[in-house]
Amino acid sequence: MAASIGCLGLALKSLPVGTAYGVWTGLGAAGTAALGIYLFDEPAMLRLACIGLILSGTIGLKITA
Repeated sequence: MAASIGCLGLALKSLPVGTAYGVWTGLGAAGTAALGIYLFDEPAMLRLACIGLILSGTIGLKITA
């Protein structure tokens, strides 16, 4: 967790707060969902679609920054 927050701090030097936080939380949510699919055999189809939406939102935040 400390490394993750440290990386967020580094990102804040060159990105707006909203974009950096959006990317940080998006990566956390997508990573957690991916691990749930891989480790616990959770249903993948809808979760993968939602991860795609998170990814497109993150890209949108970066493009508009």
